[in-house]
Amino acid sequence: MLSVAHFRISEAAELLGVSDDTVRRWVEAGALPATTDPAGRAVVVGADLAAFAVGRAAAPDDPAAHRSSARNRFAGLVTAITADTVMAQVELQCGPFRVVSLMSSEAVRELGLEVGSRASAVVKATTVLVETPGGAR
Repeated sequence: MLSVAHFRISEAAELLGVSDDTVRRWVEAGALPATTDPAGRAVVVGADLAAFAVGRAAAPDDPAAHRSSARNRFAGLVTAITADTVMAQVELQCGPFRVVSLMSSEAVRELGLEVGSRASAVVKATTVLVETPGGAR
């Protein structure tokens, strides 16, 4: 059985692309549910963070209107997994971007992916690979 992912305020802020203070304000206002860990620190359950990220995602601005350097690695949270015995569709919320990857169901199991877990979408040409931090399962 996989353990439920929990994220400290600073980790949630990094994944949402906002400051720690912004996440604290959302928690204090009741917009983002949080509990405390055994050390007394505020933590957010991964599935709650994923739902919050999806709910606040806005359509990105026109990229042609901004000067930027494209990045090929997007940190995010798993928001949905649809799998059968062979293939799986994994959805990530990476800041304001929703990224969908098709992979084997075996890869989902080996990576330990579940809704609310942290993962990165690595984009190369037409392929999106999903990684977990430090090879965590």
